[in-house]
Amino acid sequence: MKYKLIKPINKDYTALEQVLTNRGIALEEIPHYCNTTDEDINSPLLFGEEVMKNAATALVGCIGANQNAAIIVDADCDGFTSSALLINYLYNIWPTWVDNHLTWYLHDGKQHGLSDYCDLLEQSHYNLVIIPDAGSNDYTYHERLSAIGTKIIILDHHEADEISPYAIVINNQLSDYPNKQLSGVGVTWQFCRYIDSLLGKNYADQYLDLVALGLTADMQSMLSLETKHLINKGFEPDNIHNPFIYNMWQKNKFKLGEHITSWGAAFYIAPFVNAIVRSGTQEEKEIIFKSMLQKEAFKMILSNKRGHKLGEQEQLVEQAMRVCTNVKNRQTKAQDAGMEFLENKIEEEHLLNNKVLLFLLEPGQVDKNIAGLIANKFMAKYQRPCCILTRVDDVEISYQGSARGCDKVGVTEFKDICAGTGLPTFTAGHQGAFGLGLRADDISNFLQATNKALKNMSEEALYYVDYIYDGTNVNAENILDIADMDAYWGKDIDESLVAIKNLKVTKDMVTLMSPDKTPTLKITLPNRIAIIKFGSSQEEYDKIATDGYVTLDIVGKCNRNEWNGWVTPQILIEDYEIIDSCKYYF
Repeated sequence: MKYKLIKPINKDYTALEQVLTNRGIALEEIPHYCNTTDEDINSPLLFGEEVMKNAATALVGCIGANQNAAIIVDADCDGFTSSALLINYLYNIWPTWVDNHLTWYLHDGKQHGLSDYCDLLEQSHYNLVIIPDAGSNDYTYHERLSAIGTKIIILDHHEADEISPYAIVINNQLSDYPNKQLSGVGVTWQFCRYIDSLLGKNYADQYLDLVALGLTADMQSMLSLETKHLINKGFEPDNIHNPFIYNMWQKNKFKLGEHITSWGAAFYIAPFVNAIVRSGTQEEKEIIFKSMLQKEAFKMILSNKRGHKLGEQEQLVEQAMRVCTNVKNRQTKAQDAGMEFLENKIEEEHLLNNKVLLFLLEPGQVDKNIAGLIANKFMAKYQRPCCILTRVDDVEISYQGSARGCDKVGVTEFKDICAGTGLPTFTAGHQGAFGLGLRADDISNFLQATNKALKNMSEEALYYVDYIYDGTNVNAENILDIADMDAYWGKDIDESLVAIKNLKVTKDMVTLMSPDKTPTLKITLPNRIAIIKFGSSQEEYDKIATDGYVTLDIVGKCNRNEWNGWVTPQILIEDYEIIDSCKYYF
């Protein structure tokens, strides 16, 4: 186990100042960062006044003429929240048109953009097609739809080579909009704000909770003042209006608390939406998406809960909560089965001999919709980049699938590394999480090239910590101060880790709680700081609780525990190492 201070500890800094400067925020900017306001929100005109006007004219013109429009709902949480925001906003102003002239389509897998719907859209002759959170680089499909008179509005944040001449493209990556850390839902919200400005209304802010969830789920950087402010404002309790988000909050309130944070939503709301996209049926996807729509969420539908009476009804959003849990459980079972299958391949095919953990699969061996999820698990477990590719028969045999980088061993730009070999047929997505294609004949050369590019990659995880405490002097106040920073954690404001070095542990300090259920190891220091390891075992307890002592190095997260009015600092163990032991203690 390796750990390293991010920066030398400044004794004049508070814990907040130390942690935030470690994340790259200048000391003089911290007061502003901690107290963002609406002044940090950019004007929608920064996307370009002409393109905003053209998009609004196309939309309002379609509505005014009672023409038909379609929305393609992108296949992830950002896509769901983007399309739900737009539909809710339009229904607020033009409910009759939405009910009679607006259609939405959900992908049946993890597709993005127009590829699977262009034929249907051509046959249906929609006057307008809107694609939130996708579509910027669908140039061929734009041209096809434009040729039959269909106007296209793109509300996107993904990189593309150029602005399509056949679509109205609102994209912060393809414009002078200063915040490149705004996802599809943020771009969609800004478009609605622009329409508000034309109508003299202020409806868009009613949907800031959807903005906060989409930005969080798409891992947009919390270093951006605008992004941070939108997430914090959207998750304020008084701003939780969306039926899906509100009910997920209430269902998971024990974990999310009285105030949703970006970190909390990333663990206890967004994964359920992504599970639906990856593992849900079309009917289940429809239920979840409709539960995000004000006009659909509270409709009464036939109940499907266990033991329901014949003809019993329930609100759609109530059923959606149950569907979320069921699909997430189903995905977990598929994930566990896929990981077990791949673990065997690692051993049989000696896959750890290369810097990149590369799986080459036959169709059906692992559900392609959860390949990225499994790649994340293996990346974290084996501390190296991971690619899970499945054979496809194209012009020539090739493999396609999901690739993940590994920040903990310094591989932060894995997409560029792969593309730099010159071998992939495509790399599409973000630096650390993207789609990858390889020809079968290029596999060996790809592994050689990435082995060379990653020759200096660390062989084990390196934990970057904010503080290193000596085992004889662990600062309880410091730990509580860091534990109170929950609202700050998010993309690029990583949750704080601290290290304890040379902690001498004797048997009387160690307890194994709930040994017959889910064992939890607890080490209590003389100053009442509790060091906790969940998912422990009797064997682990016996190894640490010896008749003499063991000396540990520990890396963990700071936590506040409150019980019966008592507040105690805790460190939740992330990793540890026994560096010394003795059978006797004098």
